[in-house]
Amino acid sequence: MDIENFDEIETAGLDTKKTGKEEQIDPKKMQSELEELVKSKFGDKVHIVSKGLDPLEQVEETELFEDDLELEFDYRPKDIKTYLDDYVISQDEAKKTLAIAICDHYNHIKRDYESGETPHYFKQNILMLGPTGVGKTYLIKKIAQLVGVPFVKADATKFTEAGYVGANVEDTIRDLITQADGNVEMAQYGIVYIDEADKLAGGRKVGGREVSGRGVQNGLLKLLEETEIETRSPFDMLSQLNNAFGQNSKKPKTINTKNILFILSGAFSGLEDIIKKRLNVNQIGFAKRTSIEKENNLFSMATTQDFIDFGIEPELIGRLPVRVHCNHLTSDNLFHILQDTKESILNQYVDSFLSYGINVEWEPEALQELANMAHSEKTGARSLMTIFERIFRDYKFELPSTGVESFTVTRELVRHPKKELQKILASKA
Repeated sequence: MDIENFDEIETAGLDTKKTGKEEQIDPKKMQSELEELVKSKFGDKVHIVSKGLDPLEQVEETELFEDDLELEFDYRPKDIKTYLDDYVISQDEAKKTLAIAICDHYNHIKRDYESGETPHYFKQNILMLGPTGVGKTYLIKKIAQLVGVPFVKADATKFTEAGYVGANVEDTIRDLITQADGNVEMAQYGIVYIDEADKLAGGRKVGGREVSGRGVQNGLLKLLEETEIETRSPFDMLSQLNNAFGQNSKKPKTINTKNILFILSGAFSGLEDIIKKRLNVNQIGFAKRTSIEKENNLFSMATTQDFIDFGIEPELIGRLPVRVHCNHLTSDNLFHILQDTKESILNQYVDSFLSYGINVEWEPEALQELANMAHSEKTGARSLMTIFERIFRDYKFELPSTGVESFTVTRELVRHPKKELQKILASKA
């Protein structure tokens, strides 16, 4: 609920009487009275929503550690790739590209912090392409954990152009401050990951106006390079009340986006068709065409013009110089995800059964069968959770109440889970 005409507050039933000299109005109290008024008129059907104080307001009287901040970044590209190999299977080219970009970015920040001079550097924001479930988000999340910087993940589909109902792209910057516990200096070195960025290529309309797509792309432009963002949204209700009654006498606190790394990601379904069309151009006559249907990843052949044809603004794609493409996962990839990664879903299921005193053993043949079944789902690593939940649902329900202390997951169990469960229950009885 935005307040545009505060002269009407008196007629709305709020007490703003003046006695002698002008009474000092507390915006927080005013917000509370407004909420009570709306509730009395509309009940629970209408709510006033305010994001409240930004993290800086909560620590206004304390230091934000800016002088004590130490930037410790001593990684080399191979160090980062080796670290990622423990968590993400395959995607070697993506890991290498990301490792180089991350090292370039934070070495630049380190030089800037230590000497104040970083000539000839242009920020290498990243665009990631690939089908769902191949590890795009996971790669960036693990990198942020390794580097030790604030990390914010946002979904591009929730954004609207500034001034309309919905989330603003600038809110992701404010979320970085929250992740950094109010430390603006640390937040200015964070990573913003915007998923579903391909959805920005098509606008959606509300009341006849486009509130996404091109408008949001234009909003991203200034963030990707360098700009100052207020730490509290000007559309926040408390901010509007403060402005209305002259409470914001101080200069608004801001955060600079110069050193924030932006990573846009998406499946970009349909981009392959644009690439295929381009590659087939000028092939005439009876000459045998080179088949591109069997290319492992057409995204590796994408050009800037392909993205423009897809619907990404030229100014935006030009600010994303690092292009990372992730490949489809094979059944063997899924097998190695189960067997060799540090955060395998197997650990979750082992812990789940262990909570009831039940030990689980896994045969390699069973893991391969699980991987084959997951691969048929066509949703990458996410399909592993779907398959596991379907197969082991009855085991989680029945076994904790039987006194069974252990069982082994075999290929036969994966193929016929209900039949094998009955055998386990019969043997215990």
